[in-house]
Amino acid sequence: MSPPRSALRRTIQLAAATALAAALAACHPGNREAQALRDRCDGGDVAACSQFGVRLQKGQHVLRDEPRAAALFERACDGRVGEGCARLGGMYQRGRGVKRDSTRAPVLFRKGCDLGAMLGCSSLGVLHRTGAGVERDVARAATLLRQACDGDDVQGCAYYGALLAAGEGVPQDVGRAATLLKKACDAKTYYGCVGLGQLHLAGTGVAQNDSLARELFENACWAGEEPAGCFHAGDVYQSGRGVTQRYGRAGDFYERACDGGHGEACYRQADMHDRGLGMARDSSAARSLRQRACRLGHAAACPPARPTPAPGAAAPPAVRGA
Repeated sequence: MSPPRSALRRTIQLAAATALAAALAACHPGNREAQALRDRCDGGDVAACSQFGVRLQKGQHVLRDEPRAAALFERACDGRVGEGCARLGGMYQRGRGVKRDSTRAPVLFRKGCDLGAMLGCSSLGVLHRTGAGVERDVARAATLLRQACDGDDVQGCAYYGALLAAGEGVPQDVGRAATLLKKACDAKTYYGCVGLGQLHLAGTGVAQNDSLARELFENACWAGEEPAGCFHAGDVYQSGRGVTQRYGRAGDFYERACDGGHGEACYRQADMHDRGLGMARDSSAARSLRQRACRLGHAAACPPARPTPAPGAAAPPAVRGA
């Protein structure tokens, strides 16, 4: 029995619409640009390989394929394209598309920076600020971040602005810090939004504005997936600074920040579980969160180190029944 004419008509219309959508997508300028980059890369243009790798990494007009993006960044880096080195370093740092390697990441950032990629300079500067995989050297971090910012890398501006705001490794200059943090935030580098929010919360270098600070923190958390934004949003709701105090809301933000690798957020969430603030009392969950916070480098969450006995000191007596 043949299908009703109305059903057959709908099927034909759907097929035509699908074919039209595919044709329009193929004609989209972004798709044509991606195809042109791919063709140039296949033809040996290593700079095009780096650019096409970015498209693959972000899923821009092509299917997202992080392992393939990493391979193209490596090819570009081997061809002395600094941007390729810097982006490959970022993938090793985060473990995206490749196995995480905190030793190789700074080597690639340094090579990228030496080849003129400001992203490599700023990424290496961030590592030197925290001592992640490299020696902690705030003065070196400031030099690299300023170099990157002067080269119009907004990540560099965000982190250099944070150093200026704190007077860390450089003389404190909150006015300049506010300018750089806003520049980064406006360019959707959300770490800049977090720093700008902190200045608005304190009224330092900018007008004091609790509501704007909260908005900046929340936007950095949700739109930018910036763990520090989630943490500070949680802190605002826990303290009731410019908003109604809401422990449950604070806990949600701390959980998101903790999942993003923010050690202090895990510690705060553990405390809320211990005290039953906005969530059920759960000593087991609190203990697990403190252990995680310690692994993430939040020293207050780590148990105190046992004193090392002096050479030749007698061992403590055994506990009976142990």
